[in-house]
Amino acid sequence: MYEPKINVGIMARKELRVTFEGVFRVGAEKFCGSHVIRCDAGKLIWGGVAYESLLFEPVDDGASFELDDVTIGVGFHWERKECQRFAGALKVIPDVDAGCCVAVNVIGVEEYLKSVISSEMSASASQALLRAHAVVSRSWLLRQLADRGKHTCAEAEEWRSTAVGDAVFDELIKWYDREDHTLFDVCADDHCQRYQGVTRQTTPAVAEAVDATRGMVLTYGGEVCDARFSKCCGGVSETFENCWENASHPYLESVKDCDAAGHCFCDTDDRSVLDTVLNNYDRETLDFFKWEVRYGADDLSELVRRRSGIDFGRIHDLVPLTRGKSGRIVRLLVKGERRSLIVGKELEIRRWLSDTHLRSSAFDVTRSADGDFIFRGRGWGHGVGLCQIGAAVMGASGYGFREILNHYFPKAGITALYCEKE
Repeated sequence: MYEPKINVGIMARKELRVTFEGVFRVGAEKFCGSHVIRCDAGKLIWGGVAYESLLFEPVDDGASFELDDVTIGVGFHWERKECQRFAGALKVIPDVDAGCCVAVNVIGVEEYLKSVISSEMSASASQALLRAHAVVSRSWLLRQLADRGKHTCAEAEEWRSTAVGDAVFDELIKWYDREDHTLFDVCADDHCQRYQGVTRQTTPAVAEAVDATRGMVLTYGGEVCDARFSKCCGGVSETFENCWENASHPYLESVKDCDAAGHCFCDTDDRSVLDTVLNNYDRETLDFFKWEVRYGADDLSELVRRRSGIDFGRIHDLVPLTRGKSGRIVRLLVKGERRSLIVGKELEIRRWLSDTHLRSSAFDVTRSADGDFIFRGRGWGHGVGLCQIGAAVMGASGYGFREILNHYFPKAGITALYCEKE
């Protein structure tokens, strides 16, 4: 197997503003500088000419292109726009239904990973963490490409009726994985993996980590693992089926994130370690291991109505029905004056209980004397697979990248799929 190239969806706009640094070409035509491409009636308009699609390929070594107003952190509390620069080729295709131009970066897997590792964390993280994350991110990507066509939006939502004691409730089970993108392989945001081009390639250490692990993936049973990662597991990692489809992956088992003495790796306030794994916008929130959120009853009722689209009336109780091995709530009974309903899985619960995403679903609910709902929780994210903060602490403590991978994926092996480019 040779190193494949992938198509990364960066942004979609009615009008794209792109600046080419160095010489690029479309067919035989060569050019550089700033250009505007817009979508009109399903066609791309560039230089007064209509196109079905456009492929801008770099001619000069080191050539890159820059896109204005790229949105990152879509739907999260750190959502913002950035000007971002990318290596490789730029493909522009029309999204006829949305009436906009879609910017797609065509790039080799290894160059893609150099940005992912820097975008998912600080490029100054330990070499052990950078290498471990490169293997995990490469594994996830190649597994998704191999599974193309297997995931559909319809498989992600199920309504049913469920008995709890003597009562019967409607139940909504909804999970969000990488539904297949139809215009590109993966997107550039948290829905897939953060990819922010050469904007985030800030140290030679990242290139060294990716080059040192070139082609390496986690494998189990002769197949590439669907490796996952989250910001902070909160002390115990979660299993795959409690967050996504009901499929058990032995290599994504629940792991206690502790050393031999029982100290939890991801329970740290060491800023020198945190600053190496958290980017600037991630450091805006540091209550990742243990956290607390408080809502007044009226505020919570309005929040859930707005986020779920369901009018429960005044909510008077939240009852965890099922928890995963990490303590994350998988099924939550929401009791209201007008309606009661069971909701799952973990991300849908987090979406209902926050304007963006609750830190995690590993929380307990209590009521204050004045009726407020108090959420006391642990962890940041779904908690499946590699814990980024825990792995950062391991790397800073002298563990090697293979030890980190073995800790979070004890049943998986490491295999080199390729060495050469396609």
